[in-house]
Amino acid sequence: MSADLVATFNAGSSSLRCGVYRTSKAGPKAAFLISIRGLPHRMILQIVDHDAGTSDETELGAPGDSPHEIAFSTVMEHLQDRVEMANVGAFSHRVVHGGQDFDAPVRATPETLERLDALSPLAPSHQPHNLRPIRALSEKFPDVPQIACFDTAFHRTQPRLAQLYALPRDLSDDGIVRVGFHGLSYNYIAETLKRDFPHLFAGRVITAHLGHGVSLCAMTRGRSVATTMGFTALDGMPMGQRCGALDPGVVLHLILDKGYSAEEVRDILYERSGLLGVSGLSGEMGDLLASDKAEAAEAVSLFVYRFQREVGSLTAALGGLDGLVLTGGMGEYQPRLRKMLCKSVEWQGASFDAAANDSGGPLISTGQSGFEILMLPTDEELVLARAALEKL
Repeated sequence: MSADLVATFNAGSSSLRCGVYRTSKAGPKAAFLISIRGLPHRMILQIVDHDAGTSDETELGAPGDSPHEIAFSTVMEHLQDRVEMANVGAFSHRVVHGGQDFDAPVRATPETLERLDALSPLAPSHQPHNLRPIRALSEKFPDVPQIACFDTAFHRTQPRLAQLYALPRDLSDDGIVRVGFHGLSYNYIAETLKRDFPHLFAGRVITAHLGHGVSLCAMTRGRSVATTMGFTALDGMPMGQRCGALDPGVVLHLILDKGYSAEEVRDILYERSGLLGVSGLSGEMGDLLASDKAEAAEAVSLFVYRFQREVGSLTAALGGLDGLVLTGGMGEYQPRLRKMLCKSVEWQGASFDAAANDSGGPLISTGQSGFEILMLPTDEELVLARAALEKL
C-alpha cells in the first residue's frame, strides 16, 4: 500500500465515528478521530487530535430529515479539511451483520454489498448505515480498497449448541441460528487481556459491552463461547431503545390479537423499548441516573437485574468465572452504574473496590474478590485499522 493512511468508519444507530491512522511497522497509530453522536435528534461533533492531545466538542443542533446522511457529509467535510485524500490507502468499515457467510474481514465488492444488504432486515438500525459509507466512498474514491469488518465474525468460534435454537432443523440449516454481535469490541478486549492480563486471557471471562446497544460475551483464550445476542441485535439485555430478550408470544399477541402490523411491532421493539420504553424519559443511562423519577429508577433497576441474570447464565456456560470486564460507553463513563452492576454479582463472590472504581480502575475489585473485575475502554476503530492493513 503506497499511501500511508487508513480511514475507518464506524456507523451505529445513533452515531458515526471516523478514525484516521498512520501505518507503521508497529501497526496503525491513531492520528485523529471525528465523531458525531446524538442521532437522530441532534448532532454532537467531537474531534480528538491524538498528536496535539486535544479534544473539541461542538453541539451542531438537529440534523433534519436525513440524520445519518447529514452526519456522513459533515464527517467527510472535516476529514477532507484535515487529510490529503490521496494519502488514504484504504477505508475500513464496521458492518454489524455478516451472517453465516462472513467470518473474517473482506474486500467490499458490489457482489459483497448485495449479499450484505440482504441482511439489513436482521439489523435495521445498523446495517443500512454501515453500508451507506462504503457505497459513497466507492463512488468518490473508486481506486481505494474498501474493507468490511463484521461484528458477527468473532462469534463463529462458538460450539454448535450455543448457536442453535430449538426450531425445526430445516430452519436452522437455512441460517436461523444465534450469531452474536459487538465482535469488534470483544476482539479488542481479547487482545488487551492477552497483552496486559494474560492470566485472565487464559481463564474464563465475561465481557459486557455496555453502549447504546448492549451485550455480554463469555470467552476463553480470546474465543467466544456464548453471547447474549442471537439471530438479531434485539436479544439479551435491555438496551437504549431495544427490548432485549422477549417471549416470542408477545410478538404473536401484538400482531394476531392486538392488530399491530409487523412494521409497527418492529418499530416498537427496535426504537421504542429498552430504557426509553420502561422509563418513558430517555434511552440514555446518564439521563436516567440523573433523574428523580420513579420510572427512571425502575428502568435502571431492570437493567441491573437483567445484567445479574445474564452474568449467571454465561458463568454456567463457562463452568465458572475468573474475570468480568465492563466496557463500552456506559462501562467507561458511568461509575455509579459500574458500582450497581458489581454489587449485583456479589452473590457470585465479587468484592467491589469503591475507591478504584471512582478513579477509573482498570481493576475495580478487591483482593478478596472471587473473580477480578476490570473496566477497560474498547477501541473498535483500531480493530478496523488493523484489519485493513492485514487485508492489503
